[in-house]
Amino acid sequence: MSFHAVSRRFAHGRLFKQICSQAVWLEEAGFGVGIRMLELLCHRDKANRRETRVLGILSFVHSTVWKSLFGKVADSLEKGTEHEDEYMISEKELLVNRFVSVPGGMGGFNCGTFVAGIVKGVLDGAGFPARVTAHFVAVEGQARPRTTILIKFAEEVVQRDARLA
Repeated sequence: MSFHAVSRRFAHGRLFKQICSQAVWLEEAGFGVGIRMLELLCHRDKANRRETRVLGILSFVHSTVWKSLFGKVADSLEKGTEHEDEYMISEKELLVNRFVSVPGGMGGFNCGTFVAGIVKGVLDGAGFPARVTAHFVAVEGQARPRTTILIKFAEEVVQRDARLA
């Protein structure tokens, strides 16, 4: 293997690690915001009710949390078609991605990871542990991709929701 090929592979690996560490940092920062957001919104709510069902907490995130953060309800909330424990919140132009230009070598970096961290913080704080990730989804006829927040609930949440049904 030539020196150029080795150095290019090393640089690519270093860039990949840099992107991953930045994504982890954004998610952790968002998680703290999500925990505090849940506390604030529960404090403001006079009824002070606690969600016990998956659809109830997802509706809360999709409408109340999103409206508090971005001034509007999220574009869509959908149940995954392949897995029973997956849900998606989609936004045509997520605010955190709108004004950020990602360098060419970091094309896969999604600032929506911060929002995924917020959603994870709200869900974990409410007793609905889940793995939450942000993804770009290309849309035909649009220059910018749509951002989808993918929520995969822990098995214990799915079982609890089935018992309550």
